[in-house]
Amino acid sequence: MTTAAGRPTGWPAGRWAGRSGWAAAALLAGFAAAIGLRVTIGGPGVAGSVPAGLAFAAALTALTLAAPPRTRGPAGPALAWAAAGTAVLCAPAALSRLAAAAPAHRPTGFLPWAGVIVLVATAEEAFLRGALYDQVLAWRGPTAAVLVSTACFTALHIPLYGWHSAALNTAAGLWLAALRHHTGTWTAPALAHTATDLIAWWLR
Repeated sequence: MTTAAGRPTGWPAGRWAGRSGWAAAALLAGFAAAIGLRVTIGGPGVAGSVPAGLAFAAALTALTLAAPPRTRGPAGPALAWAAAGTAVLCAPAALSRLAAAAPAHRPTGFLPWAGVIVLVATAEEAFLRGALYDQVLAWRGPTAAVLVSTACFTALHIPLYGWHSAALNTAAGLWLAALRHHTGTWTAPALAHTATDLIAWWLR
């Protein structure tokens, strides 16, 4: 039996928070190692390396399974918020594309790329807005959970796209964390993240 906060019934809040703090620290250490693994495998071309992306997704999945997230939100609202989240994330690139009257990106190579994107984006959200978010939430509350998951989202993209990508990814990370906070489940940001990445193929 657990309480609404997710801690075992009869377990003092302070003790549960301490346990979650250690779990969050362990997850952050594992996350740093996963980024290092991705950079090592991918080398200079890490952003486009399929083996590096798959290894990163596998590492995050293992970390998530070690501290499974608690999904609380109903499916219907999560889907609605995921659709809204996707629209917000895609709007800047879509409007820029329309203003330039540029044609959509060619479909050649889309399907194998999409398969990798789905795996990586889902693994990232299950970890960041699932396992890690839950542990930090139990340890320090929702504000810390939003900020830590957002900082990690920004950090994982810097080796891929450079420091100039930090502001954009911080904004996207905050929006995805807001979806997690509002819906109570990591599936809403996972759907929004995945859909945005897939749509981005046609907008680049």
